[in-house]
Amino acid sequence: MTRGFEVWLGIDWSGAKGNRLPGIQVAEVRTGDAAPRLLGGPQKGGLWRRGDVLDLLIARHSAGERVLAGFDFAFAYARHDHGTYFPGIADAPADVRALWGYVDRLAGPSEDFYGGAVYAEGSPICGLYLTPAGRGAGYEHRRRRTEIACAAITSPHPVFKCVGAANVGTGSLAGMRVLRQLKARLGDRVAIWPFDAGSSGGLTVVEMFPRLYFRRAGQDPRAWRDPWVVNAALAAFGSRAMPQGWYARREDEADAVVSAAALRALSADVETWRAPAGEPAAQSEGWIFGVDSVKPSAP
Repeated sequence: MTRGFEVWLGIDWSGAKGNRLPGIQVAEVRTGDAAPRLLGGPQKGGLWRRGDVLDLLIARHSAGERVLAGFDFAFAYARHDHGTYFPGIADAPADVRALWGYVDRLAGPSEDFYGGAVYAEGSPICGLYLTPAGRGAGYEHRRRRTEIACAAITSPHPVFKCVGAANVGTGSLAGMRVLRQLKARLGDRVAIWPFDAGSSGGLTVVEMFPRLYFRRAGQDPRAWRDPWVVNAALAAFGSRAMPQGWYARREDEADAVVSAAALRALSADVETWRAPAGEPAAQSEGWIFGVDSVKPSAP
């Protein structure tokens, strides 16, 4: 796996519709222990679109920077439980790259990688989701192996849930489309972990989970408004505190800031990179950066 990073980006994601997405926040740290800084996007008010983040990663790669970028969405669905991503679907994709292509085709020509059409009425897999229209007949509370392992510290929400608080499902659909485009534009010059063993270029992308990093730092993510909590989490990951007087205006800002510092610290630990090795399902389901392997007693 690529080493020697000089830039770490914590990208708090959003699956929402809109031309400017306040839910997308990007924090950067560099080599050393300097505090993270939030990057303004190119849209009015310093906001981001999903395509802007894709452009940012490609620009950083083109500039020759060695970047580890973390995205706050699920890179795939559970597959180990039923032997397929989509039970009962005859043409279900067989691997993760086929999954990204399948999602992209179902989503169609929507604006800024929005993925809502995947679970809308008429989609062949709409019955597998929990959506604003209700609970599909085939919806289950399925968990990836990495989510089972993560539950030892904090439990992620199910990826097929596309409604309500902590809606990770819609963001994951948009994110899978962005990952597909990233591979289409950079090919082997980008490594998407843990699916790619390495990269000849300088960009590696991992799945992150901000709430996990707060918990690993011994802090309560619900207290994100408190600068002391954010700074304590940063300190746990070897980072300096945010500037005097700084405070998070949105939970997304706190999540991005803490995640960037966590990525920098965790990427130096070889065990972080090795965690998926004992989990064959990780090659089809992905893995959250910083989650240990599933313990033998886990379901």
